[in-house]
Amino acid sequence: MFSRSLIRRVFPGLAIAGLLVAGLPLLSVAQGLPGLTIFGGVKGDDNLNYRLDFGGRAGATGERYRLRIPAKKMKLAVAQFSIAYPDYYKGEFDPKDVELIVKDKSVPIQEVNWNKENNFIEIFPVDPVPAGSSVEIQLSNVRNPSSGGIYYFNLQVLSPGDTPLLRYLGTWVISIS
Repeated sequence: MFSRSLIRRVFPGLAIAGLLVAGLPLLSVAQGLPGLTIFGGVKGDDNLNYRLDFGGRAGATGERYRLRIPAKKMKLAVAQFSIAYPDYYKGEFDPKDVELIVKDKSVPIQEVNWNKENNFIEIFPVDPVPAGSSVEIQLSNVRNPSSGGIYYFNLQVLSPGDTPLLRYLGTWVISIS
């Protein structure tokens, strides 16, 4: 039916096209991970994982940021999470739509403060988050900045009973396209 020479010419092209199509979902999943930062100024251990549920498109509304903190970073109990972001980040957050997930369970939040003027968000759980817990901070109903770019979200925490000095835990290097 088909000549051998035709099959030899067409088959490699079909194989390459199939590999490209199969690889596209992997590229979209990688969008939400920090990936490899060569000249980002954030040491490997300080680079925290995140995910943008709806693609991280510039100007998009209704985005959800899943900011993850691994258990190994949570060496002390935490009474306050403070996320500082750069002044050139022109997105908007909804303080009423923040969730704190500890060990895969939602925990009650006492208060969320978004300080627009000084570029930070504070999250106060009702009870301190135990040391050694994996944590995910979900910021829902976010409006992404209208211009794409790379944004450094720095995490600092306050332990119960501490002198009021925040401790740096890491940075989410968030990419908006």
